[in-house]
Amino acid sequence: MRNLIWISGASSGIGAALAASTPYAEARVIDLSRRGGVVEHFAADLADPADWQRVEEHFVAELAGFDGERVIFVHNAGTVVPIGPAATVDPAAYTQAVLLNSAAPQVLGRAFLRATARLDCEKHLVMLSSGAASKAYPGWSAYNAGKAAVEHWVRTVGLEEVAEGKESGGSVKGCRVVAVAPGVVDTAMQGEIRAVDEQDFPAVERFRELKRSGGLTTPEEAAAGLWAVIAAQYPTGSVLDLRELPS
Repeated sequence: MRNLIWISGASSGIGAALAASTPYAEARVIDLSRRGGVVEHFAADLADPADWQRVEEHFVAELAGFDGERVIFVHNAGTVVPIGPAATVDPAAYTQAVLLNSAAPQVLGRAFLRATARLDCEKHLVMLSSGAASKAYPGWSAYNAGKAAVEHWVRTVGLEEVAEGKESGGSVKGCRVVAVAPGVVDTAMQGEIRAVDEQDFPAVERFRELKRSGGLTTPEEAAAGLWAVIAAQYPTGSVLDLRELPS
């Protein structure tokens, strides 16, 4: 087995499209999610801190003795709900969203970096981001803040990886860490967005119009773009938007 790939949230949407279109021969693909999909499944609730330790232990166990060409972790899992003003949404749901969108990417990203630190193969950590990382949408405070946190974490860890590489004489042991915004993709999340009231999400009509006008990217198109980013090997710490990259 030459390639070992983890995709969080691969039970549907972009994650499922990624799992179905893996471009590498002899690839083992593992879905980290609650429900599971069509590939090998490691059941975990990524909004539950108790499961983060389980995922880290899983990384370590599966990578023990790995001597293949490439390891990849695409962190795709996230949620846009609850949608509405921070002062009025359900407190428990809001806490879950903060844990999944802000904390889980950082904790699981660190776990992957640690688990792969001694490997000499090609290593990639890809964090899915969003235009919401830089544009504030009222009603999306947990989602906006989570994606902004992901992007700044990637920038910071990218600097750490570069510094570590310089200190070790340009060692190949470093992991290529990037954040990628896939654009507005036609997934179940978009359906949840379009269903809310304008009072809770004032920008909802923009997303309804994108659906009506055929302006949404398909999950398959987004997946192809993400695999292309990995193949292009952008500098570690890069924050990218598929809509701004050459086709």
